[in-house]
Amino acid sequence: MTRFYLLYVTCRIDAMAIAAGQKAPAWKAKDQDGIDHTLDEYRGSWLLLYFYPKDDTPGCTTEACNFRDNLGEIERNGLKLVGVSVDPVDSHRTFADKYELPFTLIADEDKSIVKAYDVWGKKQMAGKEYDGTFRTSFLIDPNGVIQKVYENVKPETHVEEILRDTKEIVVR
Repeated sequence: MTRFYLLYVTCRIDAMAIAAGQKAPAWKAKDQDGIDHTLDEYRGSWLLLYFYPKDDTPGCTTEACNFRDNLGEIERNGLKLVGVSVDPVDSHRTFADKYELPFTLIADEDKSIVKAYDVWGKKQMAGKEYDGTFRTSFLIDPNGVIQKVYENVKPETHVEEILRDTKEIVVR
C-alpha cells in the first residue's frame, strides 16, 4: 500500500518593512464586544500586539489559549495583550467565548491595521498564492515605539518567547 502525505507550508513571499525602533502605527477598531479601542489607550504601558490569521483555526486557537493560560504571568511582567485579525466582531465574540479568552481581540475588518503594520500580503500554501495575515507580534513600549518584532511566530512556543523577552526587556 502506498501512502501519500501532503505537507502544507504557509510562508511570506516578501520582506517585512516595519522594524524595531519605529513608532507603532496608530489604529482604532472595535473589540469582540463592539467597543472601540485605540493604540493611544495603551500609552504608558507595554503592549504585545499580536496578529493572527483567523479565529477558531488550529494554530490561532493554540496561540490564543497559550496566551490565556499564561496571561497572569504576562501581566505580572508588566505587559498588556491585544490580538488582531481581520475577522468580524461577532466571530471574535464567538472565539473569545468558546475558549474563555480574557483579553481584547480587535476586529480589523477593513484591513487598515494589518496593512499599517505590514502583516497583510501574499502568502503561499500548497503551491497556491493568496492574501492573508502573517502571524506576527509587536512588543511596543510605553512611548509607542516598537521594541521587538516577532515574525513567523510558532503558536506552540510564542508565549515562551514573550515571557523570556518581557523578563529581559520590560521587567528591568
